[in-house]
Amino acid sequence: MTSTRVWQGHDLGTRTVSYTERDAILYALAVGAGADRLDLVYERDLRVLPTFALTLAQWAPDALGTLGAFDVTTAVHGQQRLTVKGPLERAGELVTSARVTDVWDKGSAAVFDVRVDCDRFTATWSIFAPGAGGFGGARGPSAPSRPDRPADHRLTVPTHSRQAALYRLLGDRHAMHIDPEAAKAAGLPRPFLHGLCTLAAALLPLADTLGAHPADLAGLEARFAAPVFPGDPLALHGWTGDDTGARFEASAGDGRSVLTGGHARFAPAAPTREETPDA
Repeated sequence: MTSTRVWQGHDLGTRTVSYTERDAILYALAVGAGADRLDLVYERDLRVLPTFALTLAQWAPDALGTLGAFDVTTAVHGQQRLTVKGPLERAGELVTSARVTDVWDKGSAAVFDVRVDCDRFTATWSIFAPGAGGFGGARGPSAPSRPDRPADHRLTVPTHSRQAALYRLLGDRHAMHIDPEAAKAAGLPRPFLHGLCTLAAALLPLADTLGAHPADLAGLEARFAAPVFPGDPLALHGWTGDDTGARFEASAGDGRSVLTGGHARFAPAAPTREETPDA
């Protein structure tokens, strides 16, 4: 394996990715949208969830692993950030470019920050790679602290037994999410839900509670603390602030933290015709 330090600044190239209305609808269903959310699952008035962009850009962290930057059998997705620049069309194609912006030295592990840019979004994956640290680099930013007050919102996020099987059809087909033997080889008792699916599933009830539309997501970040098994309900705690959004974290039924350091921002709703002041 190539020395860890040399990957900082590495250009992963450019890729054009395309999608259809069917892909966007399948995504909404896979992350938990109900059949009654017609603006998310029906072509007539379809709005595309901004987190769908993360399935389109998954090629970049996968490409870095293929190049040998880290051991793909032990590396895990540690954190995700997303900045929305504009709404995704119902169908189309995007020109995406990617590079490794930072490589952080955590001692026994390294964290690779892989940034993907296009005209509709910027997304950054932080990949935690055991055994790749100790090269003398900076440790990087520390984890954000939780708000020092009781949560403003306490919600339940359902997951279902077929959720990982559906979500993998969007592009992340790592065997540990579907194959019991592959999950056991990764040290887990059974297949588990993709972290990005867990995150997107949490945003749906959070947006509803805040009076926002999930397709109006403007910015997002969260850390993945532990896996979620399909069918397990999650307890989501949210703290509202001055902006149109909330800080949040989620835990599984056994008390394990699964999402930490979460922050979601939503664009203010556009005024209706009745609310628009006269010129």
